[in-house]
Amino acid sequence: MAAAASESKTGGVQSVERAFELMELIGRAGGECSLSHLSGESPLPPPTIHRLLRTLVGIGYVRQLPNKRYALGPRLIRLGEVANRQLGAVADPVLEALVAELSETASLAVLDGDMVIYTAQVPSPHTMRTNNEVGRRVNLHNSGVGKAILAELDDARILKLVSQAGMPATTKYSVTSLSGVFAEVERVRSNGYSVDEQEQELGVRCVAMAVPGAPTPMAVGISGPTSRMDDELQERAVLALRRATGVISEALIGAREA
Repeated sequence: MAAAASESKTGGVQSVERAFELMELIGRAGGECSLSHLSGESPLPPPTIHRLLRTLVGIGYVRQLPNKRYALGPRLIRLGEVANRQLGAVADPVLEALVAELSETASLAVLDGDMVIYTAQVPSPHTMRTNNEVGRRVNLHNSGVGKAILAELDDARILKLVSQAGMPATTKYSVTSLSGVFAEVERVRSNGYSVDEQEQELGVRCVAMAVPGAPTPMAVGISGPTSRMDDELQERAVLALRRATGVISEALIGAREA
C-alpha cells in the first residue's frame, strides 16, 4: 500500500512531481519567492513543502536566500543550457525553413515567469527586418508570441500572469485592459493564431502560433515590417506556422516519450 501511495495518478513518483511543481512555482514567481507564497499557491501542506524544499536545497536545485526566501539553484543553469541547445536543435531547422519560405524573421519564444523569452531566431534576409534577440523578454498581453501562449492557458492563470506583470502600453495600439486581453485571447482561440498589429513596435506586424502539446508553453512567430507583412503574406504565414508548430510538437513529444 505504501508503494502505491507514492505513485501519482500519471504513474510517476509523486514526490518527484511535487518537487518539480514547487520549482515551477518559484520560476513563475520570477525566480524567487517566500515559503508563504508557495503555501498559498500549492495544494500541498506546509510541512510537505518545507521537507521538499529542504531536499532541493540540499542537492542544489533550490537555494535559500539570507532573507529566508527561496530561489532557483545553480544546478538548474547547466540543465537549462543543455535543454536550450536541444530545443535549438529541434527548432532551428524549422525556423530556417520558415524564413526560406516567407523571407521574414522567424522566432521561437517560451513562457518565462509572467513574460515570454525568445530562445531562438532566424533573421529575415531583407536589410530592413525585425530583430527579436535571443534572451529578450516581452510582455504576454501585447506580443504575438505572448498572446498565442496566453490562449493555451486557462483563464485563471491568464488573469494571474497579466495582473502580475501589468499591461504597459508599448505603443498606442497596445491593449491595456483585462477585458481587452481576454477579447484578444478569445480571438486567438477562435482563429488558431495571434496577430501583433504594431502593439509591440510601431511599423511591425507579427503572426504567431502556439506549439501544441509542448511541455512548456511556447510559440513560433513570423514578424516583419507592415509594408511587407500584408494580408496575403499573413495568410501564407498562418499555413506555414501550422506546419512548423506541428513539426516541433512531434519532435518534442517524441523525445519525451522515447
